[in-house]
Amino acid sequence: MRLDDFLTRVRDRGEYHSQEEAEQVSEAVLWVLASRIVPDEASDLASELPAPLDDVLRLERGTPESFGREEFLRRVAQQTGARPRTAEWDACAVLSTVSDSVPSGRLSHLLAQLPPGWADLFGRPEAEG
Repeated sequence: MRLDDFLTRVRDRGEYHSQEEAEQVSEAVLWVLASRIVPDEASDLASELPAPLDDVLRLERGTPESFGREEFLRRVAQQTGARPRTAEWDACAVLSTVSDSVPSGRLSHLLAQLPPGWADLFGRPEAEG
């Protein structure tokens, strides 16, 4: 997917005023996601996304941190200056667009690394367990 297509989807889903706002939110969400997943997974995901968004996932962060959905949203809110509820909206706008951009197998592999309760952020139903 091209950058302008990706950002248009994020802008429409997040109801942002501009492509620039959509890009800022996308970078913030992807930056926090990259701190949660292993570097190889971040690199694989980056290979599916348009530049410069791919670079956000390739930044060296070392060992991934282990945190849940609420902490993820708190960190997104911190990055964007938003309230936690708005951060959830932002994360859904970006991650559902990521979901549209990557093969389903790669997305399944990514979701398998995350604790339960994340699939809906990617616009996917939770796996029954």
